[in-house]
Amino acid sequence: MPQAPRRKGRPKNFASASNPPTIQSLDRALDVLDALAGASGMTLTELSTALDQSAATMYRVLATLEARQIVEMEPQSQTWHIGAMAFRLGSAFLRRSSVIERARPVMRELMEATGETSNLGIERGGDVMFVSQVETYESIRAFFPPGTTSPMHASGIGKALLSCFGEDQLARFLRGSALQEFTEKTLTSADALREDLAQIRRRGWSFDDEEKAPGMRCVAAPVFGMQGEVLAGISVSGPTSRMPDARISEIGALVRGAAEKLSYGLGAPAADQAAPG
Repeated sequence: MPQAPRRKGRPKNFASASNPPTIQSLDRALDVLDALAGASGMTLTELSTALDQSAATMYRVLATLEARQIVEMEPQSQTWHIGAMAFRLGSAFLRRSSVIERARPVMRELMEATGETSNLGIERGGDVMFVSQVETYESIRAFFPPGTTSPMHASGIGKALLSCFGEDQLARFLRGSALQEFTEKTLTSADALREDLAQIRRRGWSFDDEEKAPGMRCVAAPVFGMQGEVLAGISVSGPTSRMPDARISEIGALVRGAAEKLSYGLGAPAADQAAPG
């Protein structure tokens, strides 16, 4: 019987992951997508300037992506936007994990219970990446489109995830992070962050007190998997006017309860849930 061909993730004798080869035109196309994803629309001139490329080069990239419906142009404003195919490709990432699917009803319940927007985020490359959101009915609300990233130290979900890091992992994070200051309340020293993380472990939920954006607060808790590993963070975010000091403990208990419910649904052992406060 003929031997089945060896399954390959990359060609044999290919360059190592520490020095991978790249395709310049593909890199350029991904730079364009990254720029468009972070904006509400960009003209050809704006893209060329932002990426330091000629207009002709940028147009060839855009035309190629447009042919595959990955980007699209608004004729009246002459601005380029992410297209429908990019959404379909991104949705494939969201389907990889059952945590996102299982989180939706829990997030909706949390939004209804608190009256604030509920978010789900995961750690990616040292940042928090938001992967799902259930928005409040209020006109003034937090908004984090799926794919948005935020620094770990200035995020409710980020601090909830950091509270689950082991000492070595946390030390590596602190060595590689500048702990950028965004507001006067941002935790910019390792000692201050460590103290906050210790408090998060004790009570089971984190509190972003206008540390990323003035006037906005966030309460979050970690979500665990079958082996007790941290998978994600769940949170509610809203304006300080609707999340005053008097409500934070109440909201913290609701968020922690939602995280425990989701963790249970994902098979997490009860002993690996957040420690009692």
